[in-house]
Amino acid sequence: MPFYEKGDVLIRYEEAGNGFPLLLVPGGGLNSRVSNWPNAVFNSMEIFKDEFRCITMDQRNANGGESSGPIPAADPWDAFADDQLGLMDHLGIKRFLFMGYCIGGCFALKLMQRAPERVMAGVLVQTVGHHPEHPDYMFNAGRDVWAPELLPRRPDLDMAQVERYLHDLYRVRPEFVYSVSPDFARSCQTPILVLPDETPAHPLVSSIDVASLCPNAEITVFPWREPPELKARTINRVRSFLRAHRPAG
Repeated sequence: MPFYEKGDVLIRYEEAGNGFPLLLVPGGGLNSRVSNWPNAVFNSMEIFKDEFRCITMDQRNANGGESSGPIPAADPWDAFADDQLGLMDHLGIKRFLFMGYCIGGCFALKLMQRAPERVMAGVLVQTVGHHPEHPDYMFNAGRDVWAPELLPRRPDLDMAQVERYLHDLYRVRPEFVYSVSPDFARSCQTPILVLPDETPAHPLVSSIDVASLCPNAEITVFPWREPPELKARTINRVRSFLRAHRPAG
């Protein structure tokens, strides 16, 4: 289990397969970690390793993971992007495809904003976003589920710091997908494929907004998880999308 270290940030990552690089972020919100893949709606590390160099990671401070780092005082979405781009730099990878589940949808658009020349295309699976009927769902989950497990391991942190962090993540832009503005989405030229969901954490409206606002976005049917034949066709569509945006050679 290799690690990437930069300053006071330590990132645990894994690789599988060969081919054009595909950075994969599992779901789990702030507990996004490698061990979540077996419980994903489909396990992209297993499915796509036959054709791509699949790379995944524990996000910093995910409970149950092995990555750690400071709770940033500002710009927390940029801190996650720093970790992801730093890992790609560490591996000598300039350009890559990206697929993010859950909170990975927020990561995807932040990466497209930060490094559009590096992210060839992105797949957003069940993206986190603002749910008008559950506006504080992600903030509350961070405070009530993530923080109580994290704080006993981190005597350098207190709940006041955590609540400021969660505010910066989920309340500064109380709309859309949190990490970027709708104005950015309208300007984003990166090809995007959206696989929607409808839960308090993964609102259908956020997936529809991404597909509507981003000029080079497309969206699958919804629901797509059942029956098994439809889910299989959806996974094949993801593969075709990744192939189409993989640079030649």
